Amino acid sequence: MTEIVLMSDPKVAAVSVQECGERLVDVRRDRPLLIDERKWQDSAGAFAHLREGVLDRLLKAQAQLPQGMRLLFVEGYRPPSLQRRYFDEYAAQLRADHPEWSAEQVRSAASRYVSPPEIAPHSAGAAVDLTLADAHGRELDMGTRMNATPEESAGACYTQADNISDEARSRRDILSTALIAAGLVNYPTEWWHWSYGDRYWALTNGAAAARYGPKELD
Repeated sequence: MTEIVLMSDPKVAAVSVQECGERLVDVRRDRPLLIDERKWQDSAGAFAHLREGVLDRLLKAQAQLPQGMRLLFVEGYRPPSLQRRYFDEYAAQLRADHPEWSAEQVRSAASRYVSPPEIAPHSAGAAVDLTLADAHGRELDMGTRMNATPEESAGACYTQADNISDEARSRRDILSTALIAAGLVNYPTEWWHWSYGDRYWALTNGAAAARYGPKELD
């Protein structure tokens, strides 16, 4: 497996941000995306927002999918305070499970699953968690559940994991092909996480700077 650059890598934080000022848009309004119900308990609807440029690229990706398949949108924007809570909770769990680990080891391991808050693509409205569904909106098997941790899935959450079925591998390849063609990049430890315009995207593509930095939802 190709060496993976984790979100905690200093190279990611070193990427500068030239905020373009693009607005966050609600993907539920007049857009042909299938929205999963798992995040509807978010009364403010933050989960359903993305930068406009990211949404445009998702729609382009959806148009490239084979007949009978659709993108299933699960989560986009995540407020910085919620991102910090997710990161701290997972880091605390790892710390309890591995008391011998240094603070840096905990931070690195945590970043396989939750991005450090200061550089989190979700908090910039630049990242989306999604999967594939059939024509009837039924979620397809991608090898693990969405948001499976590396521990629970024995690493099968990694995009290029080899401990999944051929059918799940084929579906991951279909998803990746469409999203990469539309300009998004994947975080290799999470097959469902894709982004555009953030620091990780910039580092992956050799861009001079990220387009989107952390943002509060108006």
